Amino acid sequence: MKVGIYCRLSEEDRHKKAKEDDSESIQNQKSMLLRYAVDNDWDIYNIYSDDDFAGADRNRPQWNRLLEDAEKRKFDIVLCKSQARFTREIAMVEDIIHGLLPELGIRFISIADNADTENEGNKKSRQINGLVNEWYIEDLSKNIKSVFDDKRGKGEHIGSFALYGYLKNPEQKGHLIIDEEAAEVVREVFTLYANGYGRTAIARTLNDRGVPNPTEYKRLKGVHYKSPKHKTGKLWQYYSITKMISNEMYIGTMVQGKYGSVSYKTKKNKPKPKESWFRVENTHEPIISRDLWDRVQELIQQNTKPFGTGEVGLFTQKARCMHCDASMRTSKNRSKYYLKCATKHVSRESCDGSFIPVAQLEQAVLSELRSLLENNLDKDEVERRIKLNDNFDKRLARLETQKAAYVKEIEACSKAVKESYKDKAKGLITEKEFIEFSRDFSADREKLEALVKSLETEIALLERKRGEVKTKKQIVDEYSDVKRLSRSMVERLIDYVSIGKRAKGCKTAPIEIYWNF
Repeated sequence: MKVGIYCRLSEEDRHKKAKEDDSESIQNQKSMLLRYAVDNDWDIYNIYSDDDFAGADRNRPQWNRLLEDAEKRKFDIVLCKSQARFTREIAMVEDIIHGLLPELGIRFISIADNADTENEGNKKSRQINGLVNEWYIEDLSKNIKSVFDDKRGKGEHIGSFALYGYLKNPEQKGHLIIDEEAAEVVREVFTLYANGYGRTAIARTLNDRGVPNPTEYKRLKGVHYKSPKHKTGKLWQYYSITKMISNEMYIGTMVQGKYGSVSYKTKKNKPKPKESWFRVENTHEPIISRDLWDRVQELIQQNTKPFGTGEVGLFTQKARCMHCDASMRTSKNRSKYYLKCATKHVSRESCDGSFIPVAQLEQAVLSELRSLLENNLDKDEVERRIKLNDNFDKRLARLETQKAAYVKEIEACSKAVKESYKDKAKGLITEKEFIEFSRDFSADREKLEALVKSLETEIALLERKRGEVKTKKQIVDEYSDVKRLSRSMVERLIDYVSIGKRAKGCKTAPIEIYWNF
């Protein structure tokens, strides 16, 4: 009979002489199991040993390797010190110990609790052990969460990484101190925004000076940092500024607990409602004054209402830059509203940048609509002016390309989790750091999956539109007396509008309207 021996240690071994050495506990388990196998005249096929892994963790490398070898029937017996060393989850007791292994003709034995699948009489005791072990995991999870929540409630920083602008205090655990070099950049960002600079303009200003973004800064300093949510290299981006100017940590308020685990059985996390976050004021020295913070928050609130009414802008998500195909954003200057390219910000070479007053674009749309109606009887003219029918394939191809890019990022997130897991197994990062990585990548993956779902909906809608053709008579009947556009009319009539950059000496920018009919 061939036996596969499995050992597991669930906590960091403080007695190792070197990281590659087995712990005393693992050594004791091996010694006991080897002696038992020799006493029974069994041949040792292999010893599978997982150090620093929980009993409910289904990603244990050696445990998974043992199951792979079991499916290949490389041994006849699985031997452990106790059932809890193999698994602490009742579902895995039933699925593997009472399911998979017997189907493969493999016997399971644990010495300490006398579990033996060849003995039908102790099946109930194995199930009871599984329940007790699972209760242990649940209680342990609650206890750990309680300890963390207690620390959060006291305003102690429990994260693996300090926020950009701060460092972990080496003399006081759970306390942050200012990193003056990075803090100067934070102060500049808030000051620029308070003085009327937009987020993307701030990002471009920093990039033009070669200021490294938070991730690159920490890498250069050799400080632990979160993997970036987007592959930005050294550049600052719009969302980097957005996150910074909305983070209360910069006024000395500790904000934690924004994400919580779905279950003690999984490391998957989900966002928590804002009212359940832990917020403790005056826990560390502020980088930003309260006056500056209040001014910035007031400006943010003003900018989230495109037309001062809280309504969606007339051409929101409908206007695109003719040069880079990016959505154009609404801006306001002296009570007038404008549309400008969203990518001419992080780098001066990125795009020439389209720009047009909203009122001018509205009049252009109304003018072309009237022209279409007046030329209703001229079929050739109408078909020439309506560009949408000839551009469905190009639009669909662009959406499919975006979807493929997001899918690729999702795969990159999954790969990053696996890579960080390998680093964890090699001892390059701690379990706590690995959990932090997994939480961030899981959150990124959820957002990307939502974007993919949104694109799939848009693709389906566009494909449906391609199959729908409105008659010219319907257009005439419904829109013959239109004087002003409404958001609902724009949604119904226009697929999108492409806007170019105004040439020197020309009063208007080039416009191409792609209608929904």
